[in-house]
Amino acid sequence: MTGALAQGSPKPDWSVAEMPSQKGRIILITGGTSGMGFEDAKALAAAGAQVVIAARNSQRGEEAIDRIRQEVPGAQVQFERVDLSDLTSVRALSERLNATLPRLDGLINNAAIMAPPQRGTSADGLEMQFATNYAGHFVLTAELLPLLRKSAAPRVVTLSSVAATRGSINFDDLQSRQAYNPYVAYAQSKLACLMFAFELQRRSDAAGWGIQSLAAHPGIAVTELVARGPGLDSEQGRQWSANRKNMQTAAQGAVPTLYALTSSEARGGSYYGPTGEQEIRGPLGMATVPAAAKDAAAAARLWTITEEITGTRYPSVSR
Repeated sequence: MTGALAQGSPKPDWSVAEMPSQKGRIILITGGTSGMGFEDAKALAAAGAQVVIAARNSQRGEEAIDRIRQEVPGAQVQFERVDLSDLTSVRALSERLNATLPRLDGLINNAAIMAPPQRGTSADGLEMQFATNYAGHFVLTAELLPLLRKSAAPRVVTLSSVAATRGSINFDDLQSRQAYNPYVAYAQSKLACLMFAFELQRRSDAAGWGIQSLAAHPGIAVTELVARGPGLDSEQGRQWSANRKNMQTAAQGAVPTLYALTSSEARGGSYYGPTGEQEIRGPLGMATVPAAAKDAAAAARLWTITEEITGTRYPSVSR
């Protein structure tokens, strides 16, 4: 398969103010009711895009829509409900969008949960972080492939994490049934997201889908991820609260994603993030790709297994 990972570096001081007009583009963002996803949605709406926010909580969705419309008069923004941990819900969303949208120019696979203390299982029997962070987005992207291919220049941006550098794919226990460590499972899910982004680019190149697949991570940003995962009263939560001043804001954390989605300089197969100490914060640049994410054979293996366990098939590609 052809398609090496791209290596062009962005301007370190690139900001949302430099984002080109998004007028006429249709963008879907998962988990866009808070945090980086909300900042993505607001910035893209301000740049003229038609934005679809897809998330689980309808009330929070409507509140997010109202906030954006207050800050961005005339914003074209709508909410669609989806539970990414439930593949029936993912497919229902995809069916609605395929029936109502003329095309999809951009997809931001942003929604995530982090380190719930107890192992949970999805409606499909998958470990909850694997399901929500990775498998749900894998299926969503597959189901929306026809809409994406109707765009002249479709892009898919999948969110990974600095935690991916500590991750590994446990092919013998992908669903953490034998042993569950919340942070190990989180790191695995985010490494899987990164491997998916790269493998999607390789397959697009091989099959001529015309999709640019990119990855981004926000560093460590002040969002609701910790509060909704391990909890603010956990050891992780206390450390997080004590170090908030050293973290990115949600708006800063959104910059790598917005660059990947909109910049004419961004290239498929690239991974963007902050470049300061340990990539926790700092100027925009090329994020460090963990060795495990460079393993194309492992990525192809994970892709095949994910197709099997989700019952989802992408168009076949000659390897």
